[in-house]
Amino acid sequence: MTTDFAGPDWHKMSREEVDRGLNNGAAVAASADIVADWEKRSAGLRQRHAQHLDLKYGPRERNRIDFLRARDGAPTLLFIHGGYWQHRAKEVFTVVAEGPMAHGINVALIGYTLAPDATLDEIVAEIHAGIDFLAGQLPALGAAPGAIVVSGWSAGGHLTSMALSNRNVRAGVAISGIYDLEPIRHSYLNEKLRLDDAMSRRNSPMMQSGGPAKPLSLVVGSAELPLLRKQTADFAGHRARHGLPVTYEEIPGADHFTIMNEMIAPGGRIVTLIRQALERA
Repeated sequence: MTTDFAGPDWHKMSREEVDRGLNNGAAVAASADIVADWEKRSAGLRQRHAQHLDLKYGPRERNRIDFLRARDGAPTLLFIHGGYWQHRAKEVFTVVAEGPMAHGINVALIGYTLAPDATLDEIVAEIHAGIDFLAGQLPALGAAPGAIVVSGWSAGGHLTSMALSNRNVRAGVAISGIYDLEPIRHSYLNEKLRLDDAMSRRNSPMMQSGGPAKPLSLVVGSAELPLLRKQTADFAGHRARHGLPVTYEEIPGADHFTIMNEMIAPGGRIVTLIRQALERA
């Protein structure tokens, strides 16, 4: 494993440069069309797997989980959507189930309250509550008990890393995530997140001494914004230094949005990492 990506130091960048360095939508001209296609394909998939949608795990409107069953007795992957903790919804991302389900893996997608209606502390707590709920429901849903693997994209990559401490999670696959929230706190994204120094630090895996000793695969696209690539490489190095199980790789040519093709396609690299994580679990 190599994590020698020499990305920029955000501390030496102006506020405008940090804002641009984190703006994935502006960096990928076709991003709106890509997301629209995800949403269209997701709607069709939800129609075909409508039996266990919007399972309520908490009191707030977005505290819901969709469960798509591939086959009886199969293991389960939980996917956490992105959107910088303040945009998008689980319904946009149902399409990511196509790849894992082609290999007999059940897929659950979790919703959570968005900022500014929830703090990041509250969002992380909701993810843990949803995982606990799902773990308890797996037998009734016809899934194999235990051994949940969690995956997520962008903000969902961050939430995947935070979910590793949950006793019901066996491994994680984090895609294009944020693991040090300090540049977020000093950018336009904090207008809704309202992170202060303490909240940023306790929710930044990079700022923790060590971490959960569970397998974590970290993936990022080689064509992503340099700050994002550096986040993933630095976090992989952090886990390696603390002797925690981790793999790191860049998907050649993938940007922040096209990287998800590696999860949607049954033969995609991220699907392979998910299958490996479930085998280890």
